[in-house]
Amino acid sequence: GVNGSISTAKVNNWANENTLTWTKTFNKVHNLSVLGGFTEQGNTSSTYGFGAINLPNESLGISGLDEGTLNPATTIARSSLWTSASFLSRVVYNYNSLYYLTFSYRADGSSKFTEQNHWSYFPSGALSWRFTQEKFLKDNKVISDGKLRFSYGKTGNNRVGDFSYLSTMAVPASYSYSFGNSWISSIIPQTIGNPDLKWETTDQYNLGLDLSFLKSRINLTADLYRKITKNLLLNATLPTSTGYTTAFENVGSVQNQGLELTINTINVNTKDFSWRSSFNISFNQNKVLALANGQETLLTSVYWDNGWDGIPAYVARVGQPLGLMYGYIWDGAYQYSDFNKTATGTYVLKDNVPTNGNTRTSIQPGDIKYKDLNGDGVVNASDYTVIGNSLPIHIGGLNNSFTYKNFDLNLFFQWSYGNKIQNNNRLVFEGSAIGGAYLEQFASYADRWSATNQSSSNFRAGGYYGGGYSSRTIEDGSYLRLKTASFGYNFPAKLLQKIKISSLRIYVSGQNLWTLTNYSGLDPEVSTYNSVLTGGFDYSAYPRARTIAFGANITF
Repeated sequence: GVNGSISTAKVNNWANENTLTWTKTFNKVHNLSVLGGFTEQGNTSSTYGFGAINLPNESLGISGLDEGTLNPATTIARSSLWTSASFLSRVVYNYNSLYYLTFSYRADGSSKFTEQNHWSYFPSGALSWRFTQEKFLKDNKVISDGKLRFSYGKTGNNRVGDFSYLSTMAVPASYSYSFGNSWISSIIPQTIGNPDLKWETTDQYNLGLDLSFLKSRINLTADLYRKITKNLLLNATLPTSTGYTTAFENVGSVQNQGLELTINTINVNTKDFSWRSSFNISFNQNKVLALANGQETLLTSVYWDNGWDGIPAYVARVGQPLGLMYGYIWDGAYQYSDFNKTATGTYVLKDNVPTNGNTRTSIQPGDIKYKDLNGDGVVNASDYTVIGNSLPIHIGGLNNSFTYKNFDLNLFFQWSYGNKIQNNNRLVFEGSAIGGAYLEQFASYADRWSATNQSSSNFRAGGYYGGGYSSRTIEDGSYLRLKTASFGYNFPAKLLQKIKISSLRIYVSGQNLWTLTNYSGLDPEVSTYNSVLTGGFDYSAYPRARTIAFGANITF
């Protein structure tokens, strides 16, 4: 129409890496390798643009923007940059392929911190013992290879804004004011900087075992690990007395520990037929060790609807996992027995029956009901509790590959077990928590509470009251999925020689072909908001597509 804008964004990434490696063997049993290097990289970005309103000649399109009235809200002039550099070194030694020692050390520098905090230092080391090279196991017919490993390392993270350590000012159009006949821009404080920002660090310990049996037909890898991340780079909440809502700080600590197992097997291996399998499973436990400024609890909202922006959906507590869902315990619907009937035929909630966040006189039979956890007779934010964990107990995969003569078949299954999903679609389409009665509803809401259907678990039409999330929409997110499958045929070489082709394979493959789950949403493999603080939140997420492809690989 008569309004328009244009902007141009540019990003330039560059990197330079230099390494030098020296290897030497002494007396045929001492093997040494030394590496040294220097790397650097950087990024520059910019966005420039402007807009105008009330163009007198809209047929000119963008070319006529200069004829309109400048629109400050769409006028942009923004640029930024960051650079980093690293010095790295590594020494690897092994004695007769029996004992192994690795030591690494790196210094990383980032422009995202002040000069005194540019650099941080990250050592790591590993020891391993290939015990099958010892004399007592060297000719063992059952165990063909085996190694015991232990490692420790420190790594860093600098993922904050390019200039988060500096305070920023802004000239927003919404803060402009008129003075006489002129429009005056105002400069205001926007964010508060933190010159003490420094690298986030993670210490990881790992104990591993590698075993091969029966001439490497069965291979097992097991890893037990613990990671402790300190000085997390978080946009922490500030006291309102500061005049700012948040600022980046090095606060908090999180621990992850778990067990990972991988098994690879050659089940059958003949001239015409082979069958190979690969299985892996991972168990991870997560725990908050510390939060910002001595906090014991961190509440997180999800910004999916204006009416719910200030309502906490997740909670993190010291000593508990991240990603815990937060809200009321759902307790079905109010029944007639919960009310006193007045002489005028209206219903009033009994004094000994807790409310649901609505006023006692407004609650009616069939309304949604929550548990009053503190027993004060009123359901409110004091009755919020943990209602689900977005992190699974274990995840894994199973892959099977088959070949028969010139045919091949591959099947890969993956799963997740024990995680919960907040199916927020049900808040909208199973009782109209938001949006009003004009919205279409899920078919499951056809069976809802009414005077003639009092046994339904769904509340009555119009009987929902918000005030918080609840366990009603928390569902089991466990699933087993046939993630990929492919079937192919390789044409015989003798046949291809006649048409001067080296190889020809035709195939059909598919992704997300089949899923076993009790989750009522479109896809259990979902997290609308990609944060460990708000995991497993499903609102209007697009499901993974089922894809089937046909193809051919031809080599001339």
